[in-house]
Formats: sequence, C-alpha cells, structure tokens
Amino acid sequence: MESFETAAPIIVLVCSLTALLFSFIKFYSVKRKSEGTDMMKSISVKIRKGAMAYLKRQYKTVGIFFTIMFFILTVLAAKRFLSPFVPFAFLTGGFFSGLSGYVGMNIATYANTRTANGVRDGLNKGLKIAFASGSVMGLTVVGLGLFDISVWFILLKFVFKLSINDVMTAMLTFGMGASSMALFARVGGGIFTKAADVGADLVGKVEVGIPEDDPRNPACIADNVGDNVGDVAGMGADLYESYVGSIISCGALASAAGLGFNGVLVPMLIAAIGIIASIIGTFFVSTKEGATQKSLLGSLRRGTYIASILSAVGSAFLIFTLLPDHSNVIWAVISGLIAGVMIGYFTEYYTSDSYNPTKNLAKSSNTGSATIIIDGIALGMSSTAIPVIIIGISVIISYFTAGGMASFEDGLYGVGLSAVGMLSTLGITLATDAYGPVADNAGGIAEMSGLPDIVRERTDALDSLGNTTATTGKGFAIGSAALTALALIVSYTDKITEMGIELNLSVTNPAVLIGLFSGAMLPFLFSAMTMRAVGRAAQKIVVEVRRQFKEIKGLIDGKAEADYETCVDICTKSSLKEMIFPAALGILAPIIVGLVLGCNGVVGMLAGALISGFALAVMMANSGGAWDNAKKYIEAGNFGGKGSENHKAAVVGDTVGDPFKDTSGPSVNILIKLLSMVSIVFAALIATYGGMGLF
Repeated sequence: MESFETAAPIIVLVCSLTALLFSFIKFYSVKRKSEGTDMMKSISVKIRKGAMAYLKRQYKTVGIFFTIMFFILTVLAAKRFLSPFVPFAFLTGGFFSGLSGYVGMNIATYANTRTANGVRDGLNKGLKIAFASGSVMGLTVVGLGLFDISVWFILLKFVFKLSINDVMTAMLTFGMGASSMALFARVGGGIFTKAADVGADLVGKVEVGIPEDDPRNPACIADNVGDNVGDVAGMGADLYESYVGSIISCGALASAAGLGFNGVLVPMLIAAIGIIASIIGTFFVSTKEGATQKSLLGSLRRGTYIASILSAVGSAFLIFTLLPDHSNVIWAVISGLIAGVMIGYFTEYYTSDSYNPTKNLAKSSNTGSATIIIDGIALGMSSTAIPVIIIGISVIISYFTAGGMASFEDGLYGVGLSAVGMLSTLGITLATDAYGPVADNAGGIAEMSGLPDIVRERTDALDSLGNTTATTGKGFAIGSAALTALALIVSYTDKITEMGIELNLSVTNPAVLIGLFSGAMLPFLFSAMTMRAVGRAAQKIVVEVRRQFKEIKGLIDGKAEADYETCVDICTKSSLKEMIFPAALGILAPIIVGLVLGCNGVVGMLAGALISGFALAVMMANSGGAWDNAKKYIEAGNFGGKGSENHKAAVVGDTVGDPFKDTSGPSVNILIKLLSMVSIVFAALIATYGGMGLF
C-alpha cells in the first residue's frame, strides 16, 4: 500500500509531463511548416507583435494585483486564518494559468499564416495545422494543471508529512490564484478583441462597405490580435482554472466523505487517463477536400468521441481497482462525460448554420436588424433549457449512483467526479476550441495578402467551423463550471462546519434570502460592466477608424497604408483599464457579503450566482454564436449575400453578439467559481468577524 501511495502521484506527474512533451513536439511540428509569401509573413509578424505587447502589459498590471494579494494572504497566514502554504500556491496557480494562455497564444500566432498557406494546398492540410496548434493549447493546459496539482500534493504529503485531510484542506484554497488570473485574462482579452471587432465591422462593413479583414481597415490587425489575446490566451487561462478547480474540489469531497487516500487520488488519476486518451484522439482528426460543415464537424467529433470512450474505459478500470466498495461512482464519471458531449452537441445545434435555429435567425434579417436582434436574444434564452436539464440529470445520476441515498457525502463525491469526468478529455476538447481563432486569423491573412478566392473559401469553411467549435467549447466550459462551482460550494460548507459553526441554510433565514438575491444579481451586474467596457472601447476604435479614412489620403483606394499600431494601442490601453473593476467585483463581493451577512449569507450568494450565472452565460454564448454564424450563412450567398441589406442587418446582430459570446458570457463562468474560491480562502476570516452580530 505504501508503495502505491508513493507511486500514484508520480504516475500523475509523469502523465502531466507527457502532455507537455507532446505539446512541445506539436509546437515544433507546426513551426516547421511554411509561412507562405513575404506579405503573409509580414502580416503574421504584426499580429504576433501586437499580441505579445498586449500580454506583457497585461501581466505587468496583473503582477501588481498578485503582489498585493500575496501580502494580504501572508498576513492572514501569519494570523493563522490560512495555511502558510496558501500564499505561495496562490502565486503558482496564477503563474501556470497565465503561462497556459501565453503558450497557447504563442503557437496560435505562429500557426495562423501556416494554416493559410496550408489551405492553398488543400482543406485537410489547413485543418491539420490549425488543429495541431489547438492541441498544443489543450495539452499545455491539462499538462500544466496536473503538474501544479501533483507537485503540490507530493510536497504536502511526502515532504511536509501532512495528513490527507490537511493536504486537501490546504490545496482547496490554491485555485484562487488560477481563478483570479483567468478572470483578468478573459475580461481583459475579451474587451480587447470585441472592441477591435465591433469597431472594424461598424465602420468597415456597414459604413464604408469593404470586406472583412480588408487591409484598408485600420482596425483589421487589432481585430486579428484580439482573436489571440481573447479567444486563445483568455480561454486557456479560463479552462486551466476549471480543470484544476474540478480536480481539487473533488479530492476535497473525497476527504470529507472518508474515502481516504484512494478517493483523493481517483480524480487525479482520471485526469491522467484523460490526457493519454486525448493524445490518442488527436490522431483521428482529418477530413477530405471539399468537405461540408457537417463532415468537418464530424472529423473533430471523431477525435473527441474516441478520447471520451477511452477515458471512460480507463476510468472504469481505475475505480474498480481503487474503490471496489464504491465502484458505482463510475456512472458519475460517465454521466459527466456524456453531459459534456451532449451540451456540446446542443450548443452546436443552436449555433451552427447547418441547423434550423441559425438558418431561421438568418432569415429574420429579411425585415431588418431589429428582428434579427430580437430573434437572436430569443434563441439564446430558449437554448438555456436543455443544458440546465442535462446538468440536472447528471447531478441526479452522479449523486444516487455514488451512494447518495446511504451517505450524503458519498453522493456529493459523485457530483464532483462528474465534473472531473466532463473535463477529463479537456486536452482534445480544448484543441477543437482553440483551433477556431487560428482559422479566423488564417482567413484574415488570406484576405489581406490577396490570395486567390479559393483559398479564402477554404479558410471561411474552417472559420465557420471554428465559430461553432468555439461556441461548443464555451458551452462545455460553462457546463463544467456549474458542476465545479457546485462542488466548491459544498467544500465551503464543509470547511465552515469543520470550524464548529452550525449553518442554517433555510430560505426563510434572512441572511440566506438576501444572499440569494445578491448572488443572482452579481452575474448581471458583472455582465453589464463588461458589456459597457466593450462599448466604450469600441467607440474609441470607431472614432479612430473614421479619422484615418478621412485624414489618410488614398487609404480608401488602397494607395496608402493604414496606421494599424494606433488601433492596437487603443485596444490595449482600454482593455487593461476596463478589466479592473469587473475583476474587483468578483474578488470583493464574497468578502463584503460575508462580513455583512455571515457564513449563511455567503452560501446563499454562491447558490444565487451559480443559478443565474449558468443560465445567463449559456444564453449569451449561444445568442452570440448564432448571430455570428447567421452572418456567415448570409455571406455564403444566402438571403442576398455580401453587401445586401440582409447582410448589413446580420452584421449589426453580430456586433451585439460579439461581447455576448466572447467577453461577458465566458467570463461569467469564471466569476461563479472565483466567488466560491474567494469564499473558501477567506472562510476563517468571515467565520470570525462576519455577520455584524445580526446573522
């Protein structure tokens, strides 16, 4: 037994290093591909320089926050409100979360021109390059996440000799660093990318009538930079945080359920199995020339489904070996896997132009921009029903098959495992998501480089597919966030109970009721702040693009070059300034609610934020994705095609949808987990001083 206890964490560490090695090999296989013409290289370099300049400035800003938080956590640790390991683990969580985004963005900016050049030889070659770059991102996220967890576990258990309960109590607070970095990355990157996108579309497409990614548009480089800092770097930090949070919270639930060392190891080992399954799944992604959207989606699905099946089989063997008395929890893992696949499928159904919802949305452009906006909002609202039902069914299956009838703690452990199961194949599901921005950039480079129409047609096919897979990835992230946040809420209540505080969570308790209302309000307030931030930043871009078209002689005729750097600089400054207040809301809200309403109020706040945040995030992501693909469906020649009144209406709808799907929506799922993480970290402080003597 002792040899197994020593070997198992080492196995997890080795699997994490395997993921990092494979991503390293993929990285250099992509870099060996040809970049294409000198013009293509030049455009790619401008995008890369803009993206890297933004990240450097963002990390400097975030570094100030982490320095302040490290000092605060160190003081709390000195006062014995926290484990002395927490301040340092907070830094590593934030560092690896940021590093995940950095690596993903780095490969994306190398892969964009190589994908465009590969498409010149055929659709399959371009798909493989773009997907390879996405797999670098996916496997880097899971590799770094599991590396961070396994190293800390080995240190705490075998070097500092803590008990398994103390190990998980300490590790539970580590996710706050990852959550904080993820929120800054998602919000800041989302504001950047959508300010550039909205500004470029409103002036370029609607006012001037030039194509998307036209080199005459001063905001086109900023738009392509934004795809990388928002949809790649932000997404990487986001899903790193989800991945780490699900594993740690599940381990904490295992400890609370009395399942000991084996129960804690199971989620880590399932994640390790998922890494191997994801690597195998990447080899099954390919397509044929002239493939339709359905066949392109099918090629990506094939890799994901194979990885899911392999992960389920490996998890079953693992659970039957380590938890023979609780072997039914395998159904919790499988329910999470299936729930993730189903949420992805129905997200695709609502947002892909291969299905009726998006086709009907495009049709509503016949009567103008007002009706396409109305129908898009309605589509998003109606799309929330199925994911909620899927999550509900997954929770029920997970809870009861794990033994919830006999033991409440065992049932909750099953719910935690379902979140781990959903994210176990993140290595490949994130690859299908991260592929999208690369394809989008490839289309932009093809347009700006003046490549033949057939190349742009192929990149448009990959880009349209990328819009669907990106939205599917967001639905997947939101679904996993709901299960992870639920597990974190339970972990918070366990932590409070361990302190000897008796919770009264009845809805008739004023503290709980006020907390519920406050929590339900937070995602809406947060989304309003991020939407307005995009609007303010976009207005600056609109003014700047109009100025350049007016003042730079010959620009509109293609005889002069636009000042791209100014637009990139405006987006950078605006996004870094605007991201501070939304991020501060996520960090300060639980502390303020806890100090005013006490521990019961915090639980109410977390529950309210989870419920409203989940539905709101799904609605915004799906509305935005459907508007985007409805626009592309019209651009493909339907309902009048490019330049028609229908197209202009669809562009307006897409402009509204951009911050929905790429800024506010995906940021909300981080918010609901960050609220839980902050609550757990400051639990002792709130338990001591919270409630104002009234609650």
